Amino acid sequence: MRIAVTYDKGSVWQHFGKTEFFKIYDAEGGKVTGGEVVSTEGSAHGALADFLAEKKVDAVICGGVGSPMIERLAAAGIKAYPGVTGDADKAAADLAAGKLAFNESAIHDGCHHHG
Repeated sequence: MRIAVTYDKGSVWQHFGKTEFFKIYDAEGGKVTGGEVVSTEGSAHGALADFLAEKKVDAVICGGVGSPMIERLAAAGIKAYPGVTGDADKAAADLAAGKLAFNESAIHDGCHHHG
């Protein structure tokens, strides 16, 4: 399993569409076996689903995320785990172990404006 976490200085970044980095982990047998921080190279919002699909990601852990992005991720075969805060490494380890606490109410309708 490949797990991507929106990443900022060791923590889960809270705005999916504006994340500049993901930490991508490989997990096997309920444990994380490795991880690396990758730049989104300026990709934002809709392009991030394609970026993650190219990295062969199966799951993404994030803070807030819009429902259109959830749909794009699902279409790419990527399961989203929104509403996660705190340490990125711990979140990935918890997902690998099947015990990640996440909050689907962190999914918003996507009808907001960026200034």
